[in-house]
Amino acid sequence: MLDGCRRARRHLAGNRTTNFCYRALVGLIGGIVLAVGVIAIPYPGPGWLIVFAGLAILATEFAWAQHVLRYARGRYDAWNAWQRRQHWALRLTILAATGLVVVTTVWLLGAFHLAARFVGLGHWTWLQSPIA
Repeated sequence: MLDGCRRARRHLAGNRTTNFCYRALVGLIGGIVLAVGVIAIPYPGPGWLIVFAGLAILATEFAWAQHVLRYARGRYDAWNAWQRRQHWALRLTILAATGLVVVTTVWLLGAFHLAARFVGLGHWTWLQSPIA
C-alpha cells in the first residue's frame, strides 16, 4: 500500500499544476490541524497530539515542517523530563496555572453563563463574560 501511495505521489509531482494543488491542499489541511492543536494545548485532551499530527501532515510535503516537528518533539520530551524531576509542589502549581487558563478562557467565551441559563441560573450575572 505504501508503495502505491509513493507511486501516486510521484505521478502527481510530474505535473506542475497538480503538484502545486496537492501541496497547497496538504498545507491547508496541515495548517488547520496545527492551529486546532495549538488552541487545544491548554485544555484537557490531546492538544499536543493534534499539534504533532498537524506537523506530521505538513512534514509529508515541506522540509521546514520536518525540522520543526523534530525540534518540537525534542522540546516536548525535554519539558516532560524536566517536570518529572521537579518537586510535587511545583508540578501542582503548573497544573493549577493550566487550570486557571482553562477556566478563564471558558469564562471569557461565555460558556459558564450559557450553562447557568440551561439550569435556571441565568440571573447570576457574575458568570457573564465581559467580552460577550
